[in-house]
Amino acid sequence: MSTPNAKLPGWVDYGLIPFLNLTSALLVSGLVVLMIGENPLEAVYWLVQGSLGYGEGIGFTLYYTTNFIFTGLAVAVAAHAGLFNIGGEGQAYFAGLGVALACLALDHYVPWWVTFPFAVLGGALFGAAWAAVPAYLQAKRGSHIVITTIMFNFIASAVMAYLLVEVFKQPGSMQPESRTFLEGGRLPFMDEALSWIGITIPHSPLNLSFAVALVACFLVWLLIWRTRLGYAIRTIGINPDAAVYAGMNLPRLTIITMMISGGLAGMMALNEVMGTQHRLLLDFVAGYGFVGIAVALMGRSHPVGIIMASILFGMLYQGGAELAFEMPKITRDMIISIQGLVILFAGAMEHMFRPALIRFFAMAGSKDIMNEA
Repeated sequence: MSTPNAKLPGWVDYGLIPFLNLTSALLVSGLVVLMIGENPLEAVYWLVQGSLGYGEGIGFTLYYTTNFIFTGLAVAVAAHAGLFNIGGEGQAYFAGLGVALACLALDHYVPWWVTFPFAVLGGALFGAAWAAVPAYLQAKRGSHIVITTIMFNFIASAVMAYLLVEVFKQPGSMQPESRTFLEGGRLPFMDEALSWIGITIPHSPLNLSFAVALVACFLVWLLIWRTRLGYAIRTIGINPDAAVYAGMNLPRLTIITMMISGGLAGMMALNEVMGTQHRLLLDFVAGYGFVGIAVALMGRSHPVGIIMASILFGMLYQGGAELAFEMPKITRDMIISIQGLVILFAGAMEHMFRPALIRFFAMAGSKDIMNEA
């Protein structure tokens, strides 16, 4: 019971430890705010007010949340198989090509709801294809998945830069981007969609891909905990030797899992390319793939935890912009530092409180046994 991976009650593992990690990050951030002569409580107020205090702010928060859900799910699915996919950035970037091709091909001829399933399929397939090569190298050649996925991020960036400059750039334009999609290639914004049923909300970049993200959470839960494939994925993640002994094909499962992971990361392009920017452009991923790693760690690779962690990081992104505006001494760089502290405590220092909690619950369990005796 002294090992850092010993079993803890679910409410501790999925609730208390993330709360303690987050609290620690905020306390350290508060000390930084104090050092520059500002009030940490006022900073927290503007952070919450900017992200949840008014309609447009909520819309922006959920818009960021959408990206983090997709990239967090991508990391989580791979993690259940014992794989560390840090290539979500490149997979989402390359998937933008699949989404854009569907929109560019169909937006002249059909409404958005006809283009939409092709865009979803294009994003998922291109993301899965970009993850398939590192997966094959891991499964068949023994290359480490961390090295190959991170290198493929750089390759995706180079490929997309070439395509946007040499292939998709409009004649006479200096911008490395595709043409703007017509109405048939644009997802409705959420305020527009809700107006169809008589609900009025302020305009923001939030669009229907948020609903797709929530559906993806449910499907991932279904896959991992309610299907034979999900059982196999969890088995190879917990004990690969037992999986081999049971007759499971590890190379095949590794490739399938990574392709599912890449497809989920690729769905992020739906929010940015079809939902918000309405064109394919440089660097639309903006680091969301890397934040997805922290989201999956903080959410314990469970869809519900990922939704909650994604909302938290959405608040940090949107509320941080408001905070930097209202309190000029707290610069945008400091906001990034606060986000980094949350990532640090949620990721690299995830086990900081775990050993003490394990000892506490082990002692409590021993006392209960002695009392019963």
